[in-house]
Amino acid sequence: MGPHQDQPTPPLYTSAERQRRDASSWTVVQGVLAPVQFLIFLVSLTLVLRTLATGDGLLAANTSVVVKTLALYAIMVTGSIWEKEVFGRYLFAPSFFWEDVFSMLVLALHTAYLAALATGWLDARELLLLALAAYATYLVNAGQFLLKLRAARLQGSSEPASMTLVAEGAR
Repeated sequence: MGPHQDQPTPPLYTSAERQRRDASSWTVVQGVLAPVQFLIFLVSLTLVLRTLATGDGLLAANTSVVVKTLALYAIMVTGSIWEKEVFGRYLFAPSFFWEDVFSMLVLALHTAYLAALATGWLDARELLLLALAAYATYLVNAGQFLLKLRAARLQGSSEPASMTLVAEGAR
């Protein structure tokens, strides 16, 4: 029993922020990009694991990680625009502060992969292990956003669940 147990959790959105979120076309963009990125991740993860296990398909695995990284960049740029429209700042709005902090680690690892691939700093196995580290952070970050989705639903919003899913699960 902590000292702050009796304090209610602040709402994820104020009324004005919820209205801006619902009116933003970037909400739909995020709602489309998030599952697309996850599907790319699943395909890429399969290719990376296959290459690590068999040694075959290195080009396909590397290409898939590059595609996954480009999808990540797209969702982060559009997510920042969405965050600016809804919360008035591009990153680190209080409602998504820790998700954004962890997103920086996800971006750093994916970018390190691209740098290592372009420069040859790592051998093939090390490169694919770096991709797996990047993917592990991506999964944690995705989990953070899913927990936000759950929190928004538990706050008893009167909006349809499908809209909440698009808005909360996007980034």
